[in-house]
Amino acid sequence: MLVRIAGVLNAGEVAAVRSRLDQGRWGDGRVTAGFRSAQVKSNLQLPQSDPAAQEAADLVLRALERNAVFISAALPHHVFPPLFNRYEPGMGFGNHIDNAVRHIPGTPHRLRTDVSATLFLSQPQDYEGGELMVEDSYGAHAVKLDAGDMVLYPATSLHRVQPVTRGTREAAFFWVQSMVRDDGARTVLFDLDNAIRKLTATDADADSLLTLTGCYHNLIRRWAQV
Repeated sequence: MLVRIAGVLNAGEVAAVRSRLDQGRWGDGRVTAGFRSAQVKSNLQLPQSDPAAQEAADLVLRALERNAVFISAALPHHVFPPLFNRYEPGMGFGNHIDNAVRHIPGTPHRLRTDVSATLFLSQPQDYEGGELMVEDSYGAHAVKLDAGDMVLYPATSLHRVQPVTRGTREAAFFWVQSMVRDDGARTVLFDLDNAIRKLTATDADADSLLTLTGCYHNLIRRWAQV
C-alpha cells in the first residue's frame, strides 16, 4: 500500500525544521546504509547525534502523533526517530530494499521495519530529478510531493531516488514497526477505517456504523502484535 499524506507539516513547521537542518553538520549518507545499499547511495545526511537533527526529529514526531491518516495507515507500534537527508546535483540512491531490522541508537531496542516513510521538505519546483521511485507488482511509481507532504510504502519495496540535476532536495525519512505486520491486512484496515469516517460524515445509520466499527476493532484484535 502506497499512501500519500498531505500536510503532515504546515508551512511554518517546514520552515522550522529546515532552519534547524541549516544549523547541522551534514556528512556522508552511507553511514546508515547496509553493505549493498552503500554501493549505490550518494547523498548527505545529518548524524542522529547532531542537536539540530534531534530538534528537527522531535518536531516531526509531534506532527505524526496528531496525524489521523498516518495513524490509520501505519498503525504504529514503534517509530524510528526521523533521519534527514540532502541530495545535491549529481547525487542519487540506486535500487535497494531497506534493512529488515534497525537498532535505535542510544537504546537496547531494535525495530522491525514494516513501513518506510519519506517526508518531503523541499518544494518540487526547487529541484529537478530526485523522484522517489517505488516498485510494486503494477510497476514503478514516481513520487515527488510538496514540502510537508509524506508518502508511506511497504519497507519490502524495491525503491530508489533519481539523481538530482538541479537544486537541493531535503527530506526526512524513517521506518515504522506496525502493530499489524502484514501489508495486505493493513490495507484492509485502512480502507475500512476510511469508509467508516466517510459514512460517519454522512449521518449514516448508527447501528450499521457500530457494526462496522466493531468489525474494524475485532480485526485489529485478530491481527495486532503488541
